[in-house]
Amino acid sequence: MSDHARMTVAEAVRAASERLAATSDTARLDAELLMAHALGMARSDMLVRAMREAVPSTFEALIERRIAREPVAYILGKQEFYGRDFLVTRDTLIPRGDSETLIEAALGCACPAPRVLDLGTGTGALLITALLEIEGANGIGIDASPAALEVARANAQAHGLIGARARMLLRDWHKQDWRDDLGTFDLILCNPPYVETSAQLDPDVRDHEPASALFAGPEGLDDYRVLVPQLRDLLNDGGVAILEIGAAQGDAVSEVAKNCGFSAEIRPDLAKRPRAVIVR
Repeated sequence: MSDHARMTVAEAVRAASERLAATSDTARLDAELLMAHALGMARSDMLVRAMREAVPSTFEALIERRIAREPVAYILGKQEFYGRDFLVTRDTLIPRGDSETLIEAALGCACPAPRVLDLGTGTGALLITALLEIEGANGIGIDASPAALEVARANAQAHGLIGARARMLLRDWHKQDWRDDLGTFDLILCNPPYVETSAQLDPDVRDHEPASALFAGPEGLDDYRVLVPQLRDLLNDGGVAILEIGAAQGDAVSEVAKNCGFSAEIRPDLAKRPRAVIVR
């Protein structure tokens, strides 16, 4: 009989938290989420009514995966974003709270019933959230990864949007004809690759998340330099593009935008770090 088999859920969560503390800044939360997953229930339900129960046999394997620095979202197969759950796989970046800055900015900028484009949609979290939060909105998500698009379509389906309100298309903005037949938009959202090639990333990110969605040249600016000059042909009159940025990239991305004839406003995240550039 394993040690976990003799423990209650509460005891196993405490022990797992101690083991995870060396590699995770959110060790207790990680342990609770993984235990709830093993139990097949929501974390909130577990904390209320399952802490004295026996530990599921699957829990130890989940903890071992997390000790090996696999992100919790990939272990669970889902991640919360703007209060909703989204399917994630290793073909997509994990949606992060930092990116909610783009949604907050969009809600302050959006015209009635806008047409929305999400560049590099990944899980579809940005597009789907915008369509659910902005009344009458419809839009398109594009991605160069067929596998990521399958995830985005599954998420759109799960949130009741696939079809007339949301389409997911295979497009690569590094190819000349990628804008063909997309039309124009009132709101463009984009979380492009923006990590410097030489950046030292945590193993959780470096070893698990797709490099093609992370890295963008020696300064992390390559994709902005490709995309921003093309925004004028994608935006309706009065339209707005909101681009996620790294915390040190606000001035550089703003300069790219201004050189293309746009105005640029830097928007901070909740931690007061530059997180988005609003391009008009």
